[in-house]
Amino acid sequence: THCITVILLTFQTNILTELKNWKLNLIQHHKLQMRQEKEKHDTHVKQLQNEVENLKELLHAYEISISRKDEVIITDLSRALEKQKERVELMRRFTLWRIQHVKAKQEECAIRMADKHFQTALMKKVWAAWRSVCEERWKDNVAKACQLRAEDVCVQLTNDYEAKIAELTAAVEQTKAEILRLHSERDQYEDTMKKAFMRGVCALNLEAMTMFQSK
Repeated sequence: THCITVILLTFQTNILTELKNWKLNLIQHHKLQMRQEKEKHDTHVKQLQNEVENLKELLHAYEISISRKDEVIITDLSRALEKQKERVELMRRFTLWRIQHVKAKQEECAIRMADKHFQTALMKKVWAAWRSVCEERWKDNVAKACQLRAEDVCVQLTNDYEAKIAELTAAVEQTKAEILRLHSERDQYEDTMKKAFMRGVCALNLEAMTMFQSK
């Protein structure tokens, strides 16, 4: 009887030790998987953040480039217009000076030449004004096209980021479901081991009682 009791105690101790070791190994494995998943998730989030920052910098660079081009175009047009005005003014003054200083015999011819020069200058001025209006319209069209393109890019980026966020959310939910399933399997396994252990103990008790009754 003493030997059977010792065997039962030893058997019980070994089973409890094995269960404890198995439980610790399962917990460590589960923690390792959780840590690996968290590291993957953090790495992915950092990559997305870097992509967002790079796209922001690229968009800012595009905005600066467009703004500089507009300033250069406006400056060039303003300079060209001022030069044209100065040329017209100089031509008008020169024509008047010539009219005042020519001889009487050449007055009519000088007047015709002055009128011709004035008409030419006026045509140049009208041409410059018309060209300025065309360039202003072209600049407005380019600015609108760039703005529409930037808006399309922003919308596309927003849709891409929302899709990535939805994908990451689905992955997190799937990971949570997997964790819950592992917990459920662990509980079921522990319950099965407990029942098996109890059945083993009951069988040993019945065998011991049978041996005592036979004696």
